[in-house]
Amino acid sequence: MSTRKKIPLRKCVSTGEMKPKKEMIRIVRSKEGEVSIDPTGKKSGRGAYLSKDKDAILNAKKKNTLANHLQAKIDDSLYEELLQLVGKE
Repeated sequence: MSTRKKIPLRKCVSTGEMKPKKEMIRIVRSKEGEVSIDPTGKKSGRGAYLSKDKDAILNAKKKNTLANHLQAKIDDSLYEELLQLVGKE
């Protein structure tokens, strides 16, 4: 019997890839319809995961994937914030 902890996987809404939760950025829509980046992964609301990858973020922006997934309007400033986050990694 293996005692290793199971790594929680999440699916990137942009690429469709399954990756460990730690390698993803969670974007959450609150009940009030406010969309924000959730660095802790613990905010309540509708969540969507994106790969920590510039191409995945740009692809999501181009195809409006996040807006469709969260059923909310995504401000360009959120994408800028995401790209800055990824740039630091």
